[in-house]
Amino acid sequence: MDEARWYVAHTFSGYENKVASNIETVVENRNLHDLIQEVAVPTETVIEIKEDGTKKEVERKIFPGYVLVKMIMNDDTWYVVRNIRGCTGFVGPESKPVPLTEEEVRNLGVEKVSVEVPYEQGDLVNVIDGPLEGFSGTVDFVDVSRNSVQVTISMFGRETAVEFELDQIEMSEE
Repeated sequence: MDEARWYVAHTFSGYENKVASNIETVVENRNLHDLIQEVAVPTETVIEIKEDGTKKEVERKIFPGYVLVKMIMNDDTWYVVRNIRGCTGFVGPESKPVPLTEEEVRNLGVEKVSVEVPYEQGDLVNVIDGPLEGFSGTVDFVDVSRNSVQVTISMFGRETAVEFELDQIEMSEE
Protein backbone atom coordinates (compact mmCIF):
# COMPACT_ATOMS: atom_id res chain seq x y z
CA MET A 1 0.00 0.00 0.00
CA ASP A 2 1.21 3.50 -0.84
CA GLU A 3 2.26 5.93 1.84
CA ALA A 4 0.10 8.99 2.44
CA ARG A 5 1.53 12.26 1.12
CA TRP A 6 0.48 15.89 1.51
CA TYR A 7 -1.39 17.43 -1.43
CA VAL A 8 -2.68 20.97 -1.91
CA ALA A 9 -6.33 21.44 -2.84
CA HIS A 10 -7.45 24.77 -4.30
CA THR A 11 -10.64 26.30 -2.89
CA PHE A 12 -12.77 29.36 -3.39
CA SER A 13 -11.39 32.18 -1.29
CA GLY A 14 -12.93 32.17 2.18
CA TYR A 15 -14.09 28.54 1.87
CA GLU A 16 -10.92 26.94 3.30
CA ASN A 17 -12.35 25.96 6.70
CA LYS A 18 -15.66 24.86 5.17
CA VAL A 19 -13.88 22.66 2.60
CA ALA A 20 -11.61 21.20 5.31
CA SER A 21 -14.56 20.35 7.58
CA ASN A 22 -16.54 18.90 4.63
CA ILE A 23 -13.60 16.64 3.71
CA GLU A 24 -13.40 15.48 7.36
CA THR A 25 -17.16 14.79 7.37
CA VAL A 26 -16.96 12.70 4.17
CA VAL A 27 -13.95 10.80 5.57
CA GLU A 28 -15.97 10.09 8.74
CA ASN A 29 -19.16 9.07 6.87
CA ARG A 30 -17.41 6.83 4.33
CA ASN A 31 -14.82 5.50 6.79
CA LEU A 32 -11.85 6.66 4.69
CA HIS A 33 -9.51 7.34 7.64
CA ASP A 34 -6.82 5.06 6.22
CA LEU A 35 -6.85 6.87 2.83
CA ILE A 36 -7.45 10.51 3.81
CA GLN A 37 -5.57 10.91 7.08
CA GLU A 38 -5.33 14.62 7.82
CA VAL A 39 -6.67 17.95 6.62
CA ALA A 40 -5.04 21.27 7.48
CA VAL A 41 -5.59 24.96 6.86
CA PRO A 42 -2.24 26.52 7.88
CA THR A 43 -2.74 29.65 9.98
CA GLU A 44 -0.54 32.04 11.93
CA THR A 45 -1.36 34.31 14.82
CA VAL A 46 -0.58 37.94 14.09
CA ILE A 47 -1.14 41.08 16.12
CA GLU A 48 -3.08 43.76 14.28
CA ILE A 49 -2.82 47.34 15.46
CA LYS A 50 -6.04 49.27 14.89
CA GLU A 51 -6.17 52.98 13.97
CA ASP A 52 -6.97 53.87 17.58
CA GLY A 53 -3.79 52.09 18.71
CA THR A 54 -5.45 49.00 20.20
CA LYS A 55 -3.80 45.65 19.55
CA LYS A 56 -5.74 42.54 18.65
CA GLU A 57 -4.53 38.98 18.10
CA VAL A 58 -5.89 37.60 14.83
CA GLU A 59 -5.67 34.10 13.36
CA ARG A 60 -4.74 34.59 9.69
CA LYS A 61 -4.57 31.98 6.93
CA ILE A 62 -1.04 31.62 5.59
CA PHE A 63 -2.29 30.43 2.16
CA PRO A 64 -5.75 31.85 1.47
CA GLY A 65 -7.59 29.66 -1.04
CA TYR A 66 -5.73 26.44 -0.22
CA VAL A 67 -6.29 23.39 1.98
CA LEU A 68 -3.60 20.79 2.69
CA VAL A 69 -4.70 17.15 2.62
CA LYS A 70 -2.58 14.18 3.73
CA MET A 71 -3.91 11.28 1.70
CA ILE A 72 -3.13 8.25 -0.39
CA MET A 73 -3.90 9.44 -3.91
CA ASN A 74 -6.08 7.14 -5.99
CA ASP A 75 -9.13 7.64 -8.22
CA ASP A 76 -11.55 7.39 -5.28
CA THR A 77 -9.77 9.81 -2.95
CA TRP A 78 -9.14 12.24 -5.83
CA TYR A 79 -12.85 12.14 -6.65
CA VAL A 80 -13.92 12.62 -3.01
CA VAL A 81 -11.75 15.71 -2.46
CA ARG A 82 -12.29 17.14 -5.96
CA ASN A 83 -16.08 17.02 -5.54
CA ILE A 84 -16.25 18.75 -2.17
CA ARG A 85 -18.32 21.89 -2.59
CA GLY A 86 -16.01 24.90 -2.74
CA CYS A 87 -13.00 22.86 -3.91
CA THR A 88 -11.81 23.72 -7.43
CA GLY A 89 -9.15 21.03 -7.80
CA PHE A 90 -5.64 20.08 -6.85
CA VAL A 91 -2.46 22.06 -7.36
CA GLY A 92 -0.34 20.58 -10.13
CA PRO A 93 0.08 20.72 -13.91
CA GLU A 94 -3.25 20.17 -15.72
CA SER A 95 -4.85 19.62 -12.28
CA LYS A 96 -2.82 16.42 -11.82
CA PRO A 97 -2.06 16.43 -8.09
CA VAL A 98 1.61 16.80 -7.19
CA PRO A 99 2.53 15.87 -3.60
CA LEU A 100 4.54 18.29 -1.48
CA THR A 101 8.16 17.34 -0.89
CA GLU A 102 9.27 16.45 2.65
CA GLU A 103 11.16 19.75 2.80
CA GLU A 104 8.02 21.72 1.82
CA VAL A 105 5.99 19.90 4.49
CA ARG A 106 8.68 20.70 7.08
CA ASN A 107 8.81 24.36 6.05
CA LEU A 108 5.03 24.68 6.18
CA GLY A 109 5.03 23.21 9.69
CA VAL A 110 1.85 21.22 9.05
CA GLU A 111 3.29 18.00 10.39
CA LYS A 112 4.57 18.07 13.93
CA VAL A 113 7.88 16.28 14.18
CA SER A 114 8.66 14.86 17.58
CA VAL A 115 11.96 16.21 18.81
CA GLU A 116 14.20 14.63 21.40
CA VAL A 117 15.62 17.48 23.43
CA PRO A 118 18.98 16.55 24.97
CA TYR A 119 19.18 19.70 27.11
CA GLU A 120 17.14 21.15 29.96
CA GLN A 121 16.94 24.22 32.15
CA GLY A 122 20.36 25.29 33.43
CA ASP A 123 22.38 23.45 30.74
CA LEU A 124 25.13 25.23 28.83
CA VAL A 125 24.39 25.21 25.08
CA ASN A 126 25.93 26.48 21.83
CA VAL A 127 24.00 28.24 19.08
CA ILE A 128 24.60 26.32 15.84
CA ASP A 129 22.25 28.16 13.45
CA GLY A 130 20.94 31.66 12.81
CA PRO A 131 22.36 35.14 13.30
CA LEU A 132 23.77 34.32 16.76
CA GLU A 133 25.64 31.20 15.58
CA GLY A 134 28.80 30.68 17.64
CA PHE A 135 27.39 32.19 20.85
CA SER A 136 26.94 30.12 24.02
CA GLY A 137 24.41 30.50 26.78
CA THR A 138 22.33 28.90 29.51
CA VAL A 139 18.90 27.34 28.90
CA ASP A 140 16.12 29.21 30.74
CA PHE A 141 13.24 27.02 29.61
CA VAL A 142 12.25 24.61 26.85
CA ASP A 143 8.82 24.62 25.18
CA VAL A 144 8.64 21.53 22.95
CA SER A 145 5.04 22.25 21.89
CA ARG A 146 6.12 25.60 20.42
CA ASN A 147 9.44 24.20 19.13
CA SER A 148 11.28 26.86 21.11
CA VAL A 149 13.90 27.23 23.80
CA GLN A 150 14.87 30.39 25.64
CA VAL A 151 18.58 30.85 26.25
CA THR A 152 20.36 33.60 28.19
CA ILE A 153 23.36 34.76 26.19
CA SER A 154 26.04 37.23 27.24
CA MET A 155 26.33 39.86 24.48
CA PHE A 156 28.35 43.06 24.76
CA GLY A 157 28.68 42.55 28.51
CA ARG A 158 24.91 42.15 28.99
CA GLU A 159 22.79 39.11 29.76
CA THR A 160 20.10 38.81 27.07
CA ALA A 161 17.29 36.25 26.85
CA VAL A 162 16.91 34.98 23.28
CA GLU A 163 14.34 32.54 21.88
CA PHE A 164 15.55 29.86 19.46
CA GLU A 165 14.02 26.92 17.65
CA LEU A 166 14.94 23.58 19.25
CA ASP A 167 17.27 22.58 16.40
CA GLN A 168 19.23 25.86 16.48
CA ILE A 169 21.17 24.89 19.61
CA GLU A 170 23.12 21.91 20.88
CA MET A 171 24.67 20.84 24.17
CA SER A 172 27.99 22.48 24.89
CA GLU A 173 31.01 20.18 25.24
CA GLU A 174 32.37 22.22 28.16
